[in-house]
Amino acid sequence: MTDTEQQRATNDGEATFGVAGATLATEPEVTSVAEEEDVKRIAAERDEFLDQLQRARAEFANYRRRTEQERSTLRQVANQGLLIQILPAYDDLQRALAAVPADQRETPLAQGVVLIERKFWSALERAGVSPIAAAGQPFDPAQHEAVEMVPGGDGSPADTVVSVYQTGYRLGDALLRPAMVKVGPAGENQ
Repeated sequence: MTDTEQQRATNDGEATFGVAGATLATEPEVTSVAEEEDVKRIAAERDEFLDQLQRARAEFANYRRRTEQERSTLRQVANQGLLIQILPAYDDLQRALAAVPADQRETPLAQGVVLIERKFWSALERAGVSPIAAAGQPFDPAQHEAVEMVPGGDGSPADTVVSVYQTGYRLGDALLRPAMVKVGPAGENQ
């Protein structure tokens, strides 16, 4: 590169490094107020677009989170409906086991039914089903359905579950079925 070319390159806003053909462009100097305003306007547009991008990313992340929560809720509602339909069959299986005479509980048939009941219950547990504790607990209308009440001997209100006619179940925090109970004064079991 000749001295004239080097001078011309330097005047055009490029810096040279002494190696033939190796130049590095530098930022042009702002020479007028109009150019300065253009740079400020472009910087403001850039900042606005960056802000819009960040907001869009945040909105998309929120959308994904909401969508996942809705899917989870829909799955739980679908499971809840199915489990409510299955629970009566589980109740029947438990009643069948309770009706087996004591002298026949060790027969292969009775033992097979016990194994089926255990598998059935473990499948319900894996689905998130848990029984509601009722016997001896204070009556809670959100979890118990009173089908019989025995008033206290002294006329006090019955406030304790004294007998359970049908077990109640929960799916996580949701009530699948309330427990059907007899309510009476504490200490009375019938």
